[in-house]
Amino acid sequence: MSEAGIAWWMWAIFGLVLAALELATPGGFYLLFFGIGALLVSFLTWGGMVDATLPQLLWFSVLSVVATVLFRRRLVDSLATREPEASDSMVGEVAVTLDDFDPDGFGKVELRGTAWSARNVGNGPLPRGHRCVVQRVEGLLLLVRPA
Repeated sequence: MSEAGIAWWMWAIFGLVLAALELATPGGFYLLFFGIGALLVSFLTWGGMVDATLPQLLWFSVLSVVATVLFRRRLVDSLATREPEASDSMVGEVAVTLDDFDPDGFGKVELRGTAWSARNVGNGPLPRGHRCVVQRVEGLLLLVRPA
């Protein structure tokens, strides 16, 4: 390695610091990819492929931008929270009441082995232990009617 360039271990430390800063900030996964770029330049410098400072800085810029463009969207999409799709599939299923429900009253039902808060949207009462059908799901509340 020539003394004109930045030492490989300095690039490694810089890359690790950028990756650590990503964990400490809600920046949206930009510093991580610049940290990856710095680590890659560290390996190139350590392997003797890049010696001078200017090529190191160019490689750092190019590798960081390429890593960001290729992988950031995938990472953000894979970590994004999504609405559970199971709620739509509950519509039409049969539940069993755990409480007595008056018309337009609230109580608990059992569905898929789990107790759910529910509201009786039917015209008649729902006695405890009777079957009911899920009409709609609003968040964690099931809207049910007599079966």
